[in-house]
Amino acid sequence: MEYNTQRSQMLLPEYGRNVQNMISHAMEIENKEERNSAARAIIEVMGQLNPHLRDVDDYRHKLWTHLFIMSKFQLDVDSPYELPNLEILYEKPQQIPYPNSKIRFGHYGKYTEKILSKTMEESDEDAKTYLKNTMANFMKKQYLAYNNDAVENNVIAQHLSEITNGGLTLENPDILMHTNQILKTMGIQPNRKKQNMPSKNNQNNKFKFKKKY
Repeated sequence: MEYNTQRSQMLLPEYGRNVQNMISHAMEIENKEERNSAARAIIEVMGQLNPHLRDVDDYRHKLWTHLFIMSKFQLDVDSPYELPNLEILYEKPQQIPYPNSKIRFGHYGKYTEKILSKTMEESDEDAKTYLKNTMANFMKKQYLAYNNDAVENNVIAQHLSEITNGGLTLENPDILMHTNQILKTMGIQPNRKKQNMPSKNNQNNKFKFKKKY
């Protein structure tokens, strides 16, 4: 009996051992034209085994790269693409630094602070007012997504002023969209908790019914 531990290593297991064996056989073909024909046939099989790669840009280039990887770059065939660089292929990605900036109100998000900062730099007063009111309504929507019970317009106006250090203020907070209107756009029924709760009369009748029978 032959065990998998006794077989050759599979560099890309998602293609299966049969594809690995086909590549090993192609490496033993002496005639280069036949090797090229065998390589193209293997590429077609690899594409059929992994149809999801077709959604990737230039997926055939990716298949040829995988072909060379599974042959340990020893398969001598004419590729329609440039031979991949082994050093670049196995190069470790650069570490992405973790953002250490603080967010004053987490439920509004960092991008809200950035957009508000750009809004303060707007020179056109009409555009600045439009952006300020739009962002205030967006902040109210974000607040309701965080806590969909209710929120006062004055709270949004206060948070807007705090985030911008007084650079943007709402002179009339009542211009903001109504809470129920925002909740409907979010697919949330207003006061759904109260609607689902049984009334006191129903609770009393239910108790009397159990007591009587």
